Amino acid sequence: MKFYNLLIKYRLWLGLLSLVLGLTLNFASFGDIWAAIIFYTIAFIAIFTHFFIGPMRLVQEPMENGNIEEVEKILKSIWFPNLLFKPIRSTYFTLQGNLAMMKQDFDSAEKHLKKSSEIGSSLVDNEGSNKLQLGVMALQKSNYKEAEKYLKAALSKGIPDKESEAMAHLGMVQIYMNKREFRAAKEFFRRAKNCKPKNEQIVSQIKDLEKYLTRVPG
Repeated sequence: MKFYNLLIKYRLWLGLLSLVLGLTLNFASFGDIWAAIIFYTIAFIAIFTHFFIGPMRLVQEPMENGNIEEVEKILKSIWFPNLLFKPIRSTYFTLQGNLAMMKQDFDSAEKHLKKSSEIGSSLVDNEGSNKLQLGVMALQKSNYKEAEKYLKAALSKGIPDKESEAMAHLGMVQIYMNKREFRAAKEFFRRAKNCKPKNEQIVSQIKDLEKYLTRVPG
């Protein structure tokens, strides 16, 4: 595994070295054309995978260890993200959006997450989480129309954990309360409670909303 990670990390330089060796063998008087073809093949595979697949596999370990600086370093090594294959490019922009949110740079986070959402993803869970984040940011800006669009999309695509699903339902409660459609708000509140979240902030929000919703019609 470590060898494979090293290969990914340095494959561009390996590809360039193989290209130089191939050219040298091809044009040198003592050269071996078949050996040159082998080096050309290695060069093509290494350079192609560097630009079209990228080093995204290297992100997993530092993400699990909470090494955000290493994650940022790996992402910065991707010079042309628009060349990445579609699902990889979507993941790249999602990670950039998440990093921006951690820094509370919400404008950059929204820009990156929207790019990821427009690209789409082969991973349904990732797409649902992405749209949930966009919905939450829209709510923070009191942009209820956009928040509703993203939260409905997140719930439709599927959200990987009950805490996040509860958050999406509570966002819908807020939207429908703003519309004064209390029956719909209560239905989304019921769904949020059914998720049985354990996060203290979400539980506290549910308790506060319950006190309010018992006093409204619908």
